[in-house]
Amino acid sequence: MSYQALYRAWRPDTFTQIVGQDAITRTLKRQVMTGHIAHAYLFCGTRGTGKTSAAKVLSRAINCLNPQQGDPCGECEICRALKQETSMDVVEIDAASNNGVDEIRDLREKIKYPPTLTRYKVYIIDEVHMLSSGAFNALLKTLEEPPKHAVFILATTEPQRLPATILSRCQRYDFHRISIDVIVERLMVVLGGIGRTASDEALTEIARAAEGAMRDALSLLDVCLSYTDGEVSGQLARDVLGTAGRSAMFEFADALIDGDAGTALTLIDQAMRRGSDPQVFIRDTVAHLRGVMLAKAVGDGLAELMEITAEDAARFGEQAQRTGAEALNRMMELFMRAEPDAKWASRPRTMLELAAVRACHPETEPDASVRERLERVEKLIESGAAARPVHAAKKAAGEDSGEKIERKPAPEAEPTPSETPPQAWLDAVERLKQENPSIRAPLDSMRFIRFDGHKVTVEFSRKNMMHMKLLERKKQLLDETLTEVFGAPVGIFMGVEGGGTEKKVSDVAKEVINQAYDVFGREKINIDD
Repeated sequence: MSYQALYRAWRPDTFTQIVGQDAITRTLKRQVMTGHIAHAYLFCGTRGTGKTSAAKVLSRAINCLNPQQGDPCGECEICRALKQETSMDVVEIDAASNNGVDEIRDLREKIKYPPTLTRYKVYIIDEVHMLSSGAFNALLKTLEEPPKHAVFILATTEPQRLPATILSRCQRYDFHRISIDVIVERLMVVLGGIGRTASDEALTEIARAAEGAMRDALSLLDVCLSYTDGEVSGQLARDVLGTAGRSAMFEFADALIDGDAGTALTLIDQAMRRGSDPQVFIRDTVAHLRGVMLAKAVGDGLAELMEITAEDAARFGEQAQRTGAEALNRMMELFMRAEPDAKWASRPRTMLELAAVRACHPETEPDASVRERLERVEKLIESGAAARPVHAAKKAAGEDSGEKIERKPAPEAEPTPSETPPQAWLDAVERLKQENPSIRAPLDSMRFIRFDGHKVTVEFSRKNMMHMKLLERKKQLLDETLTEVFGAPVGIFMGVEGGGTEKKVSDVAKEVINQAYDVFGREKINIDD
């Protein structure tokens, strides 16, 4: 069988598997359980947020012979037929290519006939906003009073284009963008299922680039996995996505704020040599400057608002204190105008470099405020030449550029299996599986090692490392459940089979090189192959 893309192979089969839309899935499951099935639904929201997946699951759930808490069982004759798309009782229509009056009239004639196998005849109309006005008029009466055996599920990314007469006849559900943390956890589940691994940095880069769309995130992950047979690293993800990375964006924003055009152009050149796309770099710059603007406005609430770490929020705050609101607004407008220009320019990199130079020289910009130009001139007078930024001077002196090497402590030695799992442990695992179906597979892949009275030790095989990483993110939930079931404070320690303490040769080489940088200075060391 030919390879199937991840977003198709991992399409949710139940409401429980749909992530990031809890309010919607809970409501639909409740309707299935109570039998209060509406005759028309409208699923609207941005791309890749689960509209079509929810429509498919709903079509199976309302026809399932043995639904499980509102979810389709997946085992009965009807579920199998609908899953394999061999039943004619669920009809999917692409309104983008079937948007005429004749297609809707044909639908109106066929809907009169009852279903052959299922309880309901379901019509899923995707991109319904593409229907013509005549097609909407032809659909209107049927949508208002369809036969008792018919259910309409309309999906659209532009609900504002639908007539009010259509909107008023549907139950509307708005699918919102999925948060970065939820996307990262879902990607971990997928990687654990296919036996591949990726670093947290890489998954965060992919989730950020997906802009809240789960389908986009899975497609990007698919590309990254095709790039290598090993672990997907953060640098690999940035190379594939064509982005410069958050640390590079902080350095670039520092250069813009300090008015250092030379450093800004050097950073652009480095990014282009790594394979970054000029238009993507401009888009990332606008997004970063937006973060600085938000840091100036909201202060301590930035980490939650932008879904970033406290350290990154602190760096945004520091940059916000160093730049004025007028200068920040001018730089944002420069790069926002440069983005569409770069799309059609024969040399998009030149458009990026021009925007960077103009951002660094407000004294030559007619739209720059008087205060901003005066401050720039004062800096030039004080220095006697072009102002040299502090961070550039530090680099020339061989000081640390601000990059931190995160060194994780070596894990504890793995104990040898010496005890059988206590009953409380088995009860806790079963309870976690029932209450959190999304981590059922990771729970099944771990192996009990021992219990010493206050800590449960488990281990994972190397091919299940992504399962361990996913459960590490849920450690608080695991500890709370264990404490409640055991009746005493109990935690969990997770390790990799064989200890996993060996270092790669590349990691050792990086440590040695960085130590040499610290002793002799970065500018005095040349590394030859």
